[in-house]
Amino acid sequence: MIDIPTRRTATVAFAIGVAVVWVSVITLLIAHQPDPGVDSPGQLRENLTAALNRHDAEALSELIDYPAAAADDFAKSYVDTLAGHGAHDVTVKFAPDDLSPTSATVSGKLADGRAFDYAVAIAVKDKLWMVSLTPPLP
Repeated sequence: MIDIPTRRTATVAFAIGVAVVWVSVITLLIAHQPDPGVDSPGQLRENLTAALNRHDAEALSELIDYPAAAADDFAKSYVDTLAGHGAHDVTVKFAPDDLSPTSATVSGKLADGRAFDYAVAIAVKDKLWMVSLTPPLP
């Protein structure tokens, strides 16, 4: 028969083992997350336009230059705001040109028919193109 201290020790050891495995799995998942961004400006415009029109937070989070730990929550809040205003027919136009943009104008229509537009900056990091949600520099 197992005495109480041995059973307690085994239970604690098991709990610590489970915690170590859980932390290891989470660390591996985070380490293997792909960097945000896409391979070309054209792909960025296409994916950004689609994500904003579909109100797709997951797709948007993969395109924004935002801290990884908060990107999903930020993207969800962003598309929830667009959806709450009934944003549709969203388009993205790059400036100064389509091959090496530094900013983009996002425009579309709201549920009541009014037009909207706003500027966002475009960033390139490690050859990956993404939206930098900071004011674009002139």
